[in-house]
Amino acid sequence: MMALSVEDRAVGAIIGAAIADAAAQPLHWIYDLQKLDALLSECPCPEFRAQSANPFYRRVTGQQSCYGDQAYVLAESLAECGGLNVEDLTQRTYKLFGPGSEYDTPVNNPDRPKGGPRPQLPIEGPWRHASIKSFMKNFEAGKKETGCINDEQIDGITKLAPVVALYAGKPEMLEKVEEAIRVTQNSDTCVAETLAAARLLEYYILHGPDEKALDSVIEQLMDKNRMNPQDLDRAVVGHFQQVKDNLFKSPKEVIPAVFTNT
Repeated sequence: MMALSVEDRAVGAIIGAAIADAAAQPLHWIYDLQKLDALLSECPCPEFRAQSANPFYRRVTGQQSCYGDQAYVLAESLAECGGLNVEDLTQRTYKLFGPGSEYDTPVNNPDRPKGGPRPQLPIEGPWRHASIKSFMKNFEAGKKETGCINDEQIDGITKLAPVVALYAGKPEMLEKVEEAIRVTQNSDTCVAETLAAARLLEYYILHGPDEKALDSVIEQLMDKNRMNPQDLDRAVVGHFQQVKDNLFKSPKEVIPAVFTNT
């Protein structure tokens, strides 16, 4: 088997992320661990489950979740512009998730009253995430900063593959990741976690499989002269150390006992 090149691994990161998102989508957001265990016991290979068990929304198996669609529009913008163009990314994101799109449904309306009737779940069609709803409202209000200021969910990490793949090994990589993420998530916590994940993915793209990857990223985050430092970097190091401490335990041993919001 031929050794993979940096370009091979960069392409693999993008394709792998898209496939993983589609593969997991039918079992997305099942927070009842007993129910999830029961579903997994039915089929030891749950990827691309033919019948969706998603309790919030239903899409055809093979389609992307809102996470995957965010990665797609980022990849599309990077390809069309030859690099990161924040204005283009902003416009494309609004078009993909905004009025007239498949996300444009009553339950996904950013202005739907929170105290109104609860929708009957699961809904048919995709689920528009909180950060995207906030992004739309900021975009429509003509704000320069369109990102949601209080969303700290994992969207940034799930969509970073295209921008890391393009800029891996370049000094501006972290800066470009931050610019891309703040289009929809303008939260320092989200940015710090996403940049740490970007460092990790970049390491694998540049070096391939390496059991020292996490240690290398922790070392980067502890370096006082590191690129694109964040105030929360030390807290992120603590999270990484927690992962290292539990690396050889089974998922059932650490969820939710250690990682409660997983």
